[in-house]
Amino acid sequence: MIESVSQTEDEPEGATESSRPDAVGRAQAPGLGESEEAAAAAQRRADRRADLLTRLATAGVLIPLVLWAIAQGGLIYLSIVIAIGLLAQHEFYGLIVDKGARPIESVGLAFGVAVILLAYFGTEYQAMLVMTATLLSLMVAQLGKNEIHEAMASISGTFFGVFYVSWLLSHAVLLRKFDSAAAAHQDPALLVTLGITPETGIFLMIFALVAVVLCDAGAYFAGRAWGRMKLAPEISPNKSVEGALGGIILGVLGGLVTKLLFDVFQPDWSAALPWSVSIFFGLILCVVGIVGDLVESLLKRDAEVKDTGALLPGMGGVLDRIDAHLLGLPTLYYMMLGYLYFQAP
Repeated sequence: MIESVSQTEDEPEGATESSRPDAVGRAQAPGLGESEEAAAAAQRRADRRADLLTRLATAGVLIPLVLWAIAQGGLIYLSIVIAIGLLAQHEFYGLIVDKGARPIESVGLAFGVAVILLAYFGTEYQAMLVMTATLLSLMVAQLGKNEIHEAMASISGTFFGVFYVSWLLSHAVLLRKFDSAAAAHQDPALLVTLGITPETGIFLMIFALVAVVLCDAGAYFAGRAWGRMKLAPEISPNKSVEGALGGIILGVLGGLVTKLLFDVFQPDWSAALPWSVSIFFGLILCVVGIVGDLVESLLKRDAEVKDTGALLPGMGGVLDRIDAHLLGLPTLYYMMLGYLYFQAP
C-alpha cells in the first residue's frame, strides 16, 4: 500500500528535546558535562534525520509500485495483493509465536491466499464459506498436534490471522473491481446512472490510500509540533490527540485533492463519488485508519515487540505499513455499497 513516514514508538509525538525519555540531561546523567550532553543530543537528532530519510526513500520506491499496480489491475494487481497478504500474515503469526503459542501457519497461509483469490474470481459469499472451512480445518489439524495444552491459542490465533490480515485485505481486490462487486448487490442500470465504471475502482483505491496515508503523516508531524495530550497512553504512548486531529485534517484534505485531480483529469473515474460524500467518507477513513493503527499497536504491545518485521528499511514490517489500511479499505467498500443502496429508487 502507499506509505508515508509514520510515527514510531521510540520517538514521542510532540516531545521537546528536554522532555523526551531518551534525553540526556543533568538530572538524568549528572556525570556528563555540557559538551558531552550537546554531542549526545546532536547524535540523536542526526539519527532521527537519517531514519526519516530512510523512510522517505522506501516510500519513494513503494508509492510508484503501488500506483502502477492499481492502474494495471487484473492478475498483476491480484498477485501483489496476495504477496502483501502472505508477508503480513506471516508477520502476524510471528507475534503469536512471541506470545508463546504455535499457530498452524501453513494452514492459515493457504486459506489466506484462498480468501483473496475468491474475492477476485468468486464472490463475497464464497469467501465467507472459506472462512468457515478455515476454522473447521484448523480444528482437524490441531487434533494431529502433540501440544494439546495450547490448542485454544493455536486455533484462535491462526484463524484470527486469516480474518485480520487476509479477509480484511481482500477488500483491496473488491474495491479495485468495485463495478463488478457492486453489480452483485445493485441493478446494473443504477450503477450506470450513478457513474460506476470499471475505472471507478482505481479512483476509490487511490482515494482511500491517500486519505489514510496523509492522516498518518499528518499525525506524525502535528504530534511532533504540538502533541501534549496522550491519545492512548497504555497502547501507544507516543500518539497524541493533537497529532490525531492534525492527521484527520491533512487526510481529509488529501482525499479532497485526490477527488479534485480526478475530476479534472479523469472525471468519469470519480463521478460516482460526489463532493459532499467525499468529505464525509474521507473523515471516516481517517478515524478508522487511526483505530487500525492503534489495534496493531495493541497487538505489538501485547507481544512486546516494536515492529512486526524489518523487511522495509526505516518502516519495519509489511503489517506495520498496512495496519491502518486493513480497516480503511473495507470501510470504504461497505460505505460505497451503503451509498448505492440509498440511491436506489
